Amino acid sequence: MTSQEKQEPEFNTLLIQSTFRIDGPDGKFGTAFIVGRPFSSDDPKKVSLVMVTAAHVLEEIQGEFAVLSMRRKLGSGRWDRQAVSIKIREASRPLWTRHPDADVAAMYITVPDGLIETVITTDVFADDQILTRFEVHPGDELLCLGYPLGAEANPAGFPILRSGKISSFPILPTRETKSLLYDFRIFPGNSGGPVYLVGENRIYGGSTNIGKVHFLVGLISKEKLLVQETSQLYEKRQQMYSLGLAEVIHASLIKETIYLLPQPTDTSQTKQPQL
Repeated sequence: MTSQEKQEPEFNTLLIQSTFRIDGPDGKFGTAFIVGRPFSSDDPKKVSLVMVTAAHVLEEIQGEFAVLSMRRKLGSGRWDRQAVSIKIREASRPLWTRHPDADVAAMYITVPDGLIETVITTDVFADDQILTRFEVHPGDELLCLGYPLGAEANPAGFPILRSGKISSFPILPTRETKSLLYDFRIFPGNSGGPVYLVGENRIYGGSTNIGKVHFLVGLISKEKLLVQETSQLYEKRQQMYSLGLAEVIHASLIKETIYLLPQPTDTSQTKQPQL
């Protein structure tokens, strides 16, 4: 690589820099991440910024505004925390789009210059074709970003990276299964966080394939609970038990939600994407 060539950002780092804590004025909080929707087929190298999270995160935040804890790079490895107010409602009308059958919400977002330089696009969202090609299966290890119990990795507000394995079958077709189970202990604040796969020299198609592979698998929705009912003569009781599992909404449904948004018309927030 010559000094003039720009090095491709490492995928974990890229997603970490695109993931943020979102807070409401009422103390509700969760995780959101920003992706790029291509502005037009004529110019796929420019995208409009879209904030993605679990739908219930936005629904539980009261009022017209939420706050994203974003960052600005100062150089020499230093980052400055920036609180950015995001309008999520017009009076009582939500400004986000919700998937009709899944816990996913997406909305266009405008942020100050210098806070988002590079984003992933919907091209790295794992649809059924990608999941089939790379033979994604139970036991595969996935990574996840979020803010468990509101905890942050450092004062700059970066998310915490954790991992777990796919623990359910079947995965396909995603339109029917809608989600997969993830062996991952979920806490309040994890909802909305991106779940993704990063691998090297992956085995698929009957052989070891040299090289790196990465793609978004989905987002954290909620904890998987076992509900047990007990009946007595004059009453019924329900007891819920944690299984240490999370439900992950498939990336194909996230992509569907993003493309339910109107075609972008404002070019002021376009960015060069990282595919």
